[in-house]
Amino acid sequence: MTKRLCLLLALSCTITAFAQSAPPLYKQVAKFAIGGEGGWDYISYEPNSNRLFVGHSTEITVIDAGTGQKIGSVPAVGAHGATAVPDKNLGFSTNGRAGTVTVFDLTTLQPKQQITVGQNPDAILYDKYSKKVLVMSGRSKEMMVIDADSLKVVATVPLGSAPEEAAADSGHVYINAADTGEIVSVDSASWKEDHRWKLTGCEEPTALAIDRAGHRLFSNCGSQKMVVVDSTTGKILATLPTGAGTDGGGFDPELGYAFASNGRDGTLTVVNAAKDGKYAVAETVTTQIGARTMAVDPKSHRVFLPTAELGPPAPGQRWPSVKPGTFAILVYAPAN
Repeated sequence: MTKRLCLLLALSCTITAFAQSAPPLYKQVAKFAIGGEGGWDYISYEPNSNRLFVGHSTEITVIDAGTGQKIGSVPAVGAHGATAVPDKNLGFSTNGRAGTVTVFDLTTLQPKQQITVGQNPDAILYDKYSKKVLVMSGRSKEMMVIDADSLKVVATVPLGSAPEEAAADSGHVYINAADTGEIVSVDSASWKEDHRWKLTGCEEPTALAIDRAGHRLFSNCGSQKMVVVDSTTGKILATLPTGAGTDGGGFDPELGYAFASNGRDGTLTVVNAAKDGKYAVAETVTTQIGARTMAVDPKSHRVFLPTAELGPPAPGQRWPSVKPGTFAILVYAPAN
């Protein structure tokens, strides 16, 4: 063996040992056993009450984010997502099969009213800047704007594309258009589309997170990529590898991490910005197959991922079957 080869081997072993000894960024700190049957969709975190709201089959399941105990539920007809308006003590949830939004009391969880929206309402969020509840209707390709005071639809924004998740800042709402691979920007004063940005290399963008202070959007794609976009210009700043089966994302403003939850791989991609401003994958965390959506608590920095034990598809179905009673929330937190 030559002296040069020996040096190369020694250097390789040193690099490998360093990589193996590098401390993890995130670790699993809890698993909340929730139970029940059926699939799930969006999960959202409400900081005022420290609660989680999860679209779970025929209900919005409400969970104490500290203890993992199920507090109660809101009935749903094809549950997708929920959002809270704390100063009104109201919650709003989407019923995909019924084409409605349920308004419910945040304290008692009792439904108060049904609001008719577009076809297949899916993602939902409260825009604290415009003080409106925004509903993404996938089949009718539009965004419905609900006034949190009157509880009525006050605007309908045609998108021309199937909307997925959305994010808002002061003045705009940004929406992932799944079927066209774009981000649609809507002016929240006029409720008119003002920009449409192509996500080059991104197929079926689903989850969308925002860094409001840095003016950055993080769009997670079905093509196993995260695209970082300047929210003021639409310029693509970075394209990063994630995993398969991504349907969720988030951003921790204090730590500066963006996330992609990859359900088919059972991983969580953690992305950060280096000192030179360049984005890079900081860690790929092993989670569990099926953990495709997520929520972030920006104060404790915990990440919540719903999943369950999966089996082969039932006869005539495309998707894996869910083993009854195994639905759970995995909880991850910074390792240090």
